[in-house]
Amino acid sequence: MSRPLTGPAAGVPVVTTVAELAGHLEPVRDDGGIVGFVPTMGALHDGHASLVDASVAGVDATVVSIFVNPLQFGVGEDLDAYPRDLATDLARCAAHRATVVFAPTVGVMYPEGLPSEGTYANPGPGRVQPGAVALPLEGRERPTHFAGVAEVVARLLRAVGPCRAFFGEKDFQQLQVVRHLVSESGLPVEVVGCPTVRESDGLARSSRNAYLNVEERAAAPVLYRALQAAADAVAEPDWDRVAVESAMAATIGAEPAGSLDYAVVVDPITLRPPAAPAPGDELRLLVACRFGKARLIDNVEAVAG
Repeated sequence: MSRPLTGPAAGVPVVTTVAELAGHLEPVRDDGGIVGFVPTMGALHDGHASLVDASVAGVDATVVSIFVNPLQFGVGEDLDAYPRDLATDLARCAAHRATVVFAPTVGVMYPEGLPSEGTYANPGPGRVQPGAVALPLEGRERPTHFAGVAEVVARLLRAVGPCRAFFGEKDFQQLQVVRHLVSESGLPVEVVGCPTVRESDGLARSSRNAYLNVEERAAAPVLYRALQAAADAVAEPDWDRVAVESAMAATIGAEPAGSLDYAVVVDPITLRPPAAPAPGDELRLLVACRFGKARLIDNVEAVAG
């Protein structure tokens, strides 16, 4: 049964099993309605809220999942320290008119037990293949990450059933991995990418921003400044990819609080260096940088001049 709530989250059913979730969604589909789905790991912020808003505006019932997936955290990463505040998350879901919250346990998501650790190249027996788009960038820096993302997203999408699934463009490589997963698996899902939500100084909203101290928080907007300058440079005739990447790296590298992992110009589909882009071609600029305990990623679209 759905758990009753009190206080600010009252009125939002919270279910923990796939059968309970189906009980909420099947009547919607029986009436010809469309289900929207916003998968999250909790610690909800305005970026997540914008995804819920986009879903609520376009569908008949919106599911928000809250599940911290162990498989997408590598050795030494922040699984245990990852921020968790279910009561606050439920209040935010209520405020943004979510229909139901799906908050499964690890046992519900992985009834056979957690699969053994895998990588993008070898996810393990029976595991979901995240595809070649998972190999560069985050796949290189965090080689188990997208195998875990693909596995849990596939399980969540099967639990929800036919839907529109809303993902933020801030995690752009993840969005492309999910698009590949849905295309290859034939799941009855429409993947909807939504714009990155930013603070007033340009910093992309992220649950990991909570790890930043005052100095690091003041420094972190350098990522967006570097991306904006790079997008302007790409729009100029006769731009040079290597020069643009070097300029991004130099801008971010001038900030002593940060430690750059990468700053690249890529084809938005393959996430590889573009092959002779023509004027008007769409590109994607991506960066990743560490600020103390926080590893932040960001990206913007660019159009070749």
